[in-house]
Amino acid sequence: MNNLKSRSVNARSASHSAAGWVAKTGILTAVAILLMFLEMTLPLMPAFLKFDFSEIAVLLAAFSLGPWTAVLVELMKNLAHVPSTGTGGVGELANFLVGSSFVLTAGLYYRTHKSRKGAFIAMGLGTLVMTLVASFLNYFFLIPFYVNVQGWPLDVIIDMSHMAGNKLVNDLNSLITFVFVPFNIFKGIVISAIVAMLYKRLSPLLHK
Repeated sequence: MNNLKSRSVNARSASHSAAGWVAKTGILTAVAILLMFLEMTLPLMPAFLKFDFSEIAVLLAAFSLGPWTAVLVELMKNLAHVPSTGTGGVGELANFLVGSSFVLTAGLYYRTHKSRKGAFIAMGLGTLVMTLVASFLNYFFLIPFYVNVQGWPLDVIIDMSHMAGNKLVNDLNSLITFVFVPFNIFKGIVISAIVAMLYKRLSPLLHK
């Protein structure tokens, strides 16, 4: 009889835990979707490169619900953005891969180093990996895709950087070095700083 009661309690606990996970994942996904639509251009960055704050919600998911839940949130927010895309889904795929590299790295590290120091190291590592992945993808796949498939001459992309005031860009290498590298470092720092301020305040709700 005691075993039956114990199993019943465990089943109810597991059910409650699963329902809580679904609810929190859904809420963070909805927030990420909304924040992704609030995008802006940055000084010295070409107009096609947009900054948004959606990674705040995804990084919160990584720290509170685990790295793979964060990847799921990252996927869902990009799928929700596909119907309004102007890139045929390519931009959303890139956003998913780059964003996932950030939150997965941070989440995996934080999972085994749950402290304030661990969180900062996790976000720093995430920013580094995100910058490397974004640079690699843009150099070998995304920029060649836009040039060869979408019909955007590289000169046009360079001119867009010049119009934004970034005169350091004159070829693909300098485009990566002086646009995509600083853009992703800046994004990682800003997102990390905001999450650092929010996480402690939201932690009781996220872990409830």
